[in-house]
Amino acid sequence: MIAHIAILLSAQLIGEVTVRSLGLPIPGPVLGMGLLLILLIARPKIATDMAPTTSGLLSHLSLLFVPAGVGIITHLDRIAASGFGLTAALIFSTWVALIVGAWTFIALARLTGSRP
Repeated sequence: MIAHIAILLSAQLIGEVTVRSLGLPIPGPVLGMGLLLILLIARPKIATDMAPTTSGLLSHLSLLFVPAGVGIITHLDRIAASGFGLTAALIFSTWVALIVGAWTFIALARLTGSRP
């Protein structure tokens, strides 16, 4: 289990270091997750071995949102000043994500010959 968590954190670290050293405009953890995906595709045994650890992390995912909630409480004055714009951006981006997700599902269903 510790080795699997070390793999996850190493992927994040590699992503962070790469983004900061190259000045890339994406978050380091996103790049690290992409690198982890490549690793898991290249070595399916690692993915199988990591499944119990990652399932355990996912079952307690709500604990990881506590720092985000604290950050929101800390910046309530900023949120109050920009509340309308933030709300509009959240609603718009949610709808765009839903539409793109539905289109992607339909395209993949057609590509694989499944019925949507």
